[in-house]
Amino acid sequence: MGEESLKKRRGEDKGREDRQSLQSHEPQTMNLQKQANLFLFLLVQVGLVSGICMIVGTIIGSGIFVSPKSVLANVEAVGPCLIVWAACGVLATLGALCFAELGTMITKSGGEYPYLMEAFGPIPAFLFSWTSLLVTKPSSFAIICLSFAEYASAPFYPGCDPPQAVIKCLAAAAIVVITIVNSLSVKLGSYLQNFLTAAKMIIVTIIIVSGIVLLAQGKTDNFKDSFKDSKISVSSISLAFYNGLWAYDGWNQLNYITEELKNPYRNLPLSIIIGIPLVTVCYVLINISYFTVMTSTELLQSQAVAVTFGDRVLYPASWIVPLFVVFSTLGSANGTCFTAGRLVYVAGREGHMLKVLSYISVKHLTPAPAIIFYGAIAIIYIIPGDIDTLINYFSFAVWIFYGLTVLALIIMRFTRKNLKRPIKIPIIIPVIVTVVSVVLVLAPIISAPELVYLYCILLILSGLRVDALFVHLKFDWPQKISNPITMHLQMLLEVVPEEEVTE
Repeated sequence: MGEESLKKRRGEDKGREDRQSLQSHEPQTMNLQKQANLFLFLLVQVGLVSGICMIVGTIIGSGIFVSPKSVLANVEAVGPCLIVWAACGVLATLGALCFAELGTMITKSGGEYPYLMEAFGPIPAFLFSWTSLLVTKPSSFAIICLSFAEYASAPFYPGCDPPQAVIKCLAAAAIVVITIVNSLSVKLGSYLQNFLTAAKMIIVTIIIVSGIVLLAQGKTDNFKDSFKDSKISVSSISLAFYNGLWAYDGWNQLNYITEELKNPYRNLPLSIIIGIPLVTVCYVLINISYFTVMTSTELLQSQAVAVTFGDRVLYPASWIVPLFVVFSTLGSANGTCFTAGRLVYVAGREGHMLKVLSYISVKHLTPAPAIIFYGAIAIIYIIPGDIDTLINYFSFAVWIFYGLTVLALIIMRFTRKNLKRPIKIPIIIPVIVTVVSVVLVLAPIISAPELVYLYCILLILSGLRVDALFVHLKFDWPQKISNPITMHLQMLLEVVPEEEVTE
């Protein structure tokens, strides 16, 4: 009887401790629940206009201020350059329609991950997650911040290129600031994003309107013989597409919020059909504006194309252009950090990365460890790389998985006939996108092989070893190493597992 009484007393003490623990977390839990409810309430209000604005706001970032020079360098003439920009818009539209069918057929979060899982199984899906965490997302963040650094430093070095050390230090500083902002507050990050998005649209409007005015004044000399001396080959076109498609990156983002769209089966394809062609028109008009004041040679020699445009067209108010371009690139970087940090967080929660990456800050209710990890990897990419190399590296990796994902759509037309398809596009569209993806991946390797492609393939395939050792076999010794690291990081960053906050 004494032993039973002791057990009963211990059970009562344990229950009291649990209630006290729950009460201590109650304010955080209620706060998190209110934020979640508000977030969901806002998202279900996304209609057609909001969907179009989301596409336009996500795609337009740093690419249009960086890629014109690289696209032109690969084709070496105005005419093919403008055609590449328009063709990239068409390809992005077709790819987005493929993702729209996938997103309404398999309504799971995680981007390409659930589609690859459904069609090919866990290994390709894990390799996508692995590549996104270590290649595509951090390199994208690095490219955007390097673009910011080039435009921020260009006015201080008139007539010459800014030193690489200055550019890389500024880019690293931008990564640190954006990482801190998104780690401290979701609300602060969203306020910053709204302001920077407005600034982005102002500079786009200024450049387009200025170009239209110049064309009306007869500034068309640089468009004569626009195909003369062009360099057309499979390799050059592929590399030009790499740089053009980098500017369109984000075309597949709308299917992440399919469940929150009003009437998604109507508004999702309409948002894509209206939004991406609208971006395409903006991009072509911006490039036309550049060529109204610069020859091909002058554009290639410019360190910051939009700054040169502003110096020639808006003087003495030319300072407006680099200022607003800086705002635009920062906005793109901030949005990239916000979304990619969540990808790292989900990977940690699924056991594909260190468990601490799935923890949430007690004070700020943000996935701070995931965001900090993402920023650290991006800084590593900045140290050895330049923008053009990173864009080729990013595009090569990302189009491998874009191609596989669209191929998954074709395969599931035959292997998953029972799945409901609220949106069903003609089969020719995914076939075209898949073929173009294969060409984009293989052409540069065959015609102009570089070590950067080999490094990228090796890094992707290294995920097979990680998947075998840590995900499937689950050896004990990695846990013995990671557990003390997790414990110390948890105390340092003041973070806890999601279950402890949301239970």
